[in-house]
Amino acid sequence: MFDRGIEIKTPDQIASMRSAGLVVAHTLELLRREARAGVTTGELDAMAHEHIVASGATSNFLNYGAHGPSGEGGFTGVICTSVNDEVVHGMPGSRVLRDGDIISIDCGAIVDGWHGDAAITVAVGEVPDEITALLQATEDAMWAGIAAAALGGRVGDISHAIETSVVAAGDYGIVEGYTGHGIGSAMHQPPDVPNYGRPRRGAKLVEGLALAVEPMVTLGTGSTRTLADDWTVVTTDGSWSAHVENTFTLTDTGTWVLTSLDGGRERLAALGVPYGGD
Repeated sequence: MFDRGIEIKTPDQIASMRSAGLVVAHTLELLRREARAGVTTGELDAMAHEHIVASGATSNFLNYGAHGPSGEGGFTGVICTSVNDEVVHGMPGSRVLRDGDIISIDCGAIVDGWHGDAAITVAVGEVPDEITALLQATEDAMWAGIAAAALGGRVGDISHAIETSVVAAGDYGIVEGYTGHGIGSAMHQPPDVPNYGRPRRGAKLVEGLALAVEPMVTLGTGSTRTLADDWTVVTTDGSWSAHVENTFTLTDTGTWVLTSLDGGRERLAALGVPYGGD
């Protein structure tokens, strides 16, 4: 541990996080293929649950936030399924995907007590060019944030890079009320990783720190509200939203994206960032 209760992992603990990250990555690739018209969000959740269990992992989303003697109020899925104007925390259920929808799928897993967390946004069938551009802008912003991280830097470097990337891409809204986060022996830990901000601010980036970076970008404003289920967050103006996420760490040789199948090697190389995986 170091300042403000931030958890620093050993190499062995990071290796366990990589195992959890690979379960998440493979699960998301499965769901990317299966997210098509006619499939319900509940069916996607069942596929994810089966795959996570078959991989020897457990879900860190299922029953998250439960309280009281009977565990009421907890999240009922192993993935979040947020469709169109839903930003994050969409509850899987009977909703049927249609051609032209987009769906953000957020997934997590635990291996040996260590967590992985990542998200993708998938187009269902054909979508308008402006939606394709939104998805690309969000993906690019996430990688810009990861690429801005370096040992000795600050969390604000990540936040500033995300914001700069989104602003350069077009007239998009950045959701400010929800952030990336530290991750390790719990899914959500300090420090917060906002999707906007000034460089050279915030917690120091050191070896053994793991962060989940997750921009949420909209076609309108960044204003949101929570639906009556107390989970699903939607845009206030009804504009569509994209959300992507990866968990990464910094080693003495570079950056290692723990929830990417190739560790982030290909995308990091394109950005001129040293790869720090095994």
